[in-house]
Amino acid sequence: MFYEYYDLKHMPFTEQIAPEAMLQDGRFTHGLSRLEYFVADGTIAVLTGPTGVGKSSLLKLFASRLPVNRYQVIYLHLTHVESASLMRMIVSSLGEKPRLGKDRLFAQILDKAQASEQVTVLMLDEAHLLTEEALTDLRLLMSAGLDGMPKLKLMLVGQNGLNNMIARKSLADLVNRITVRYQLFSLIKDQTVCYIDHRLNLAGGNGKLIDIKAKEKIHDYAGGIPRVINNLATICLIQGATKEQKLINEDIVDEAAAELRVR
Repeated sequence: MFYEYYDLKHMPFTEQIAPEAMLQDGRFTHGLSRLEYFVADGTIAVLTGPTGVGKSSLLKLFASRLPVNRYQVIYLHLTHVESASLMRMIVSSLGEKPRLGKDRLFAQILDKAQASEQVTVLMLDEAHLLTEEALTDLRLLMSAGLDGMPKLKLMLVGQNGLNNMIARKSLADLVNRITVRYQLFSLIKDQTVCYIDHRLNLAGGNGKLIDIKAKEKIHDYAGGIPRVINNLATICLIQGATKEQKLINEDIVDEAAAELRVR
């Protein structure tokens, strides 16, 4: 494999990375502090950002830090689903067989959360795909759980369009219950350089494998989006190994960008 040519132990720019191995840049530090406040004292949190910016990684890191004796995390990666289907998904994730009727589904969720010794943290990823009806029902669900039961918390995670959706007047009651909003931005140039070095070091290599100017060019092509950085840097390594070049330079980055059509 190409990474063996550079004496790397494994692929450095994979998206499958353990939370403890993640580079905690300033974006994650600020995000974690807000999410920790939310889970301690809040009701609803909203995390937004463009695709590939690292929202799911931040969620994974956050969830890994929650004491399992105090919190149970229900993570759902959404597609286009109707409200009733969403409620059934939540019930199933709580280990229950969904009943018929929305009222019964609500009751199942609330009863299960109330009976648990842990606080239930419901994370809905790709929440920008939810319908207005589903968001309204989530608000009703959280409202029903407020009286004497702070044991159900909701995280809505999605692309920037989620902010436009919840800005509708019909969802004002939902907005009023949001404790934390956090926008995850792309990496700045210095952060991209640190990110690349960190990934190479984790794989048993050295940041010097990629020239500093090449790293900066990777940042420019990728716009600081970690997922694009991963893809572009991987193609750079493949291209460099094919050409038997031990140092990844700007020319290789240009070729990789043209291959991925990210110019």
